[in-house]
Amino acid sequence: MGKKTPASDLLPGTLDLLVLRVLQTGAMHGYGIAQRVKEISEGVFEVGESSLYPALQRLLLNGWLAAEWGASENNRRARYYTLTAAGRRQLTSERAEFNRVVGAIQRVLEMA
Repeated sequence: MGKKTPASDLLPGTLDLLVLRVLQTGAMHGYGIAQRVKEISEGVFEVGESSLYPALQRLLLNGWLAAEWGASENNRRARYYTLTAAGRRQLTSERAEFNRVVGAIQRVLEMA
């Protein structure tokens, strides 16, 4: 397997983008979000608690997520996060900006 990239090494704002995108499919608790990012990225991105929970708090404070307490799969108390309407708009905006930045990086890497 290739090199793993901790969330702290991602471009600024990328973790927020990944969290918003994962939550677009439905409510999840923090551990589930981290596992889903790892699964979708085929193990390339490792999202630890020290990166994830501050990001979730920031997204909550911005109004892009809502949260409520519930029981997890193993019947433990867990906080479930959902995307708000503002969060869906932010996801659209962040995806567009991310694509713009990646395109610019590709143009520089491919220059003659």
